[in-house]
Amino acid sequence: MNRIVALTILLLSLFFAGLVHAAPSDTNKDDLEVFLADKGFITRVGQKASELVVTAMSALGLPYRVGGSSYESGFDCSGFVKSVYEQTMGLLLPRKAEQQAAATQKIDLHELKPGDLVFFNTMRKAFSHVGIYVGDSKFIHSPKPGAEVRIEDMRQTYWARRFDGARRVDGAAD
Repeated sequence: MNRIVALTILLLSLFFAGLVHAAPSDTNKDDLEVFLADKGFITRVGQKASELVVTAMSALGLPYRVGGSSYESGFDCSGFVKSVYEQTMGLLLPRKAEQQAAATQKIDLHELKPGDLVFFNTMRKAFSHVGIYVGDSKFIHSPKPGAEVRIEDMRQTYWARRFDGARRVDGAAD
């Protein structure tokens, strides 16, 4: 566990190291938005979406755990999404992926914005897996037993074949 904490701290340190710059204080661009855009994750993002993505990325490397919904014990996919939304926005999403899909607004693939939810059929059942879209066709999720929270590309054959749709949580992508 200490190794995971140390890795998370290192990743966050590297992540935020790119936020320091000498721009005038009256600049209209948010440092995080610029950093994420420079890294190819997004082209434009609102404050709430920025917070969601940063919160989600703080879990990179945490272990998958069936039924897990905490930073201490690890996450399953829907527990990860539920925890990020609760911690960042104070919203209580349902516990299961299919319930999260039913409780959110359907959107088209071309409408995806950072913070939106992406759903996949990974168990021969619609909406059996969920992740959080971070931009540039990438999403962050807790994939499966033996794996860790990570970022993947939705265009990879595995994910593209299993894509079930996208949903928006009211107010999350503003």
